[in-house]
Amino acid sequence: MSEHINGAVLVGAQECRPSGSFHAIEAVSGQVMQPAFCEAGASEVDAACALAAAAYPVFSELAPEARAKFLETAATAVESLGDTLIVRAMAESGLPRARLEGELVRTVRQLQLFAQVVRTGEWIDATIDTAQPQRTPLPRPDLRRRNVALGPVVVFGASNFPLAFSVAGGDTASALAAGCPVVVKGHRAHPGTGELVARALRRAVESCGLPPGVFSYLPGTTHALGSALVADPRIHAAGFTGSRGGGKALMDVAAARPEPIPVYAEMSAINPVILLPAAARARGAELARAYAASLSMGAGQFCTNPGLLIAIDGPDLENFLGAAGAAVQAIAPQPMLTDGILKSYRSGVAALAANPAVTRVGQGQGATEGRLASAALFATQAAAFKSDPALSAEVFGASSLVVRARDDAELEQLISGLEGQLTATLLFDAKDEPLVARLLPLLQRRVGRVLANGWPTGVEVCHAMVHGGPFPATSDTRTTSVGTLAIQRFLRPVCYQSLPDSLLPPALRAANPWKLPRRVDGVRQSAP
Repeated sequence: MSEHINGAVLVGAQECRPSGSFHAIEAVSGQVMQPAFCEAGASEVDAACALAAAAYPVFSELAPEARAKFLETAATAVESLGDTLIVRAMAESGLPRARLEGELVRTVRQLQLFAQVVRTGEWIDATIDTAQPQRTPLPRPDLRRRNVALGPVVVFGASNFPLAFSVAGGDTASALAAGCPVVVKGHRAHPGTGELVARALRRAVESCGLPPGVFSYLPGTTHALGSALVADPRIHAAGFTGSRGGGKALMDVAAARPEPIPVYAEMSAINPVILLPAAARARGAELARAYAASLSMGAGQFCTNPGLLIAIDGPDLENFLGAAGAAVQAIAPQPMLTDGILKSYRSGVAALAANPAVTRVGQGQGATEGRLASAALFATQAAAFKSDPALSAEVFGASSLVVRARDDAELEQLISGLEGQLTATLLFDAKDEPLVARLLPLLQRRVGRVLANGWPTGVEVCHAMVHGGPFPATSDTRTTSVGTLAIQRFLRPVCYQSLPDSLLPPALRAANPWKLPRRVDGVRQSAP
């Protein structure tokens, strides 16, 4: 279906045009793109949050089937944008067509997956402990519990995934699945892409006859806009993907409210890869080439980019580094998402290059224009890495640091000293498995996902996935922003004691009108 972009702020069903505007910048040429986009301000924040609060009582109590149909309608509406969306996203982000087409498929499928989850009703976790009036020494009252939606949620679009982690991305899909109205703060780097998707979601809201406040889209360039949304008393949670500084700033705003709220922030990670001796000896050159491909994929602008590799020093590591350096040198420059990301990347690479304890292993082909950046690979000794916190800082882009450990013991020390991470990857052969068994307990305390003989760049959207980890990878180590478990972030349990059946929510009534799976007196019962 054809959609248009006119730069409006979408507050429910209304289109607002406040004063102040900004433009998208074409990623490769650096030229200004049309149209101009309005800057959402305080009045738009107030209106969107008021509409979301008004929509909450209706949307949060929708029967699972109705909410599932809405998510499926939203998926169809986003998918129908087709090439119009892809072309605009290519221009604004500099990402290639194949990458964005895959991201669109992922965006659609995660909406459809959450529709399946909603339809099962398992997320409600309906639990009933019936009254036992004759129990001694004290009777037990009738107790019934279900999960309810937290309330309106603000979602921040991410720069590096203009579709799958943005307007209709994982945070929005999981919040809507939970029954939470969503206000999206659009990312300044791809406002046209964001508006196209926002209009598709708005069509789905209207088509399903839902209150207009179920979804609003507020584009803007200021930190004040995001802070105002998180500070608004009608907002009950936030989903954010971005820098550690940005995530912590929003956490501070949320904590300072009279009623603090959770901010589910995915922030900083260097995603260590552990190269073990037998694997390095048997297939070091092959692994080196795959490492270079992973760290440079999408110009390294993935939250799971392998920014650190740890291995035991020796001839096999030297051979690995030789092959990795050669592979990096062959990598062509790629466009970064924004001027700010490019500036930060160049600063991080320059700091590594200037560090006297660091050596340059490989440098990608030169970048001379626009937002193009070159890949970079460095190496250092374990002692330097442990003593200099700057060496463990994330350099967001196609850069990685190899750390040389003396032996198994120092390898374990390095892992134990790492900050929280999204992922850790183990590259090993059968002879390495005794060491792997010792490392796994250390790694699982530091990361949300442990990979064996793979690469972290790529996150499957499914039931078992965890895309989270201890701080600073995320703000809440108990959660994930990818996969069906993400719905739990936007739910809370409520217990009803001794209420008449007619006053209970449908999920807990004796007749079970929604035909849900339930746990009754400790026994799990399938859906009728």
